[in-house]
Amino acid sequence: MTTHTRTLTAPDLDGVATWFKSSYSSGSGNNCVEVADLTHTAHRAVAIRDSKNPSGPVLLIEPERFAALVDGVRDGCLTT
Repeated sequence: MTTHTRTLTAPDLDGVATWFKSSYSSGSGNNCVEVADLTHTAHRAVAIRDSKNPSGPVLLIEPERFAALVDGVRDGCLTT
């Protein structure tokens, strides 16, 4: 995974990232997550951003850790 010396924002990924909104994202403003698969790029990561702030910061997470996060949410281990 690429290490960045500054904050990575969604515009930095223009032309690289295709964002997908979580099926749990709602119009109420509470659950607004989008992800982009960057495993095929030099980043070799999954990007996560707040869909309410599409030009804001992006979190890059290793694919294996992202899969564990999703599994934990599905299993009910991670809740709000």
